[in-house]
Amino acid sequence: MDITYIPMARWFVYLAVVVDWFSRKVLAWKLSITLDTAFCIEAVEEALAKYGKPEIFNTDQGSQFTSVAFTYLLKSHEIAISMDGKGAWRDNVCHRPPNTP
Repeated sequence: MDITYIPMARWFVYLAVVVDWFSRKVLAWKLSITLDTAFCIEAVEEALAKYGKPEIFNTDQGSQFTSVAFTYLLKSHEIAISMDGKGAWRDNVCHRPPNTP
């Protein structure tokens, strides 16, 4: 899961996306005009409802993802939490297996 900033005329809109890294499929997404935790939780809940629970859930160490409410959601579903290192350049690199288009 990650959040991206979308510039608008006078402010930003924030897009939270839950992605299956194996298939690269977008499982759920939510837009918000604030960087609160709620829209991230809503996206995860939607993905869980549609696709079931994953074994591992990966995020960066943003305040939304390290919040008590967000980590509680994952722990309550017995999902292992994986967080990338702070400021890791590889966070947004898509790795493809050898010999794939």
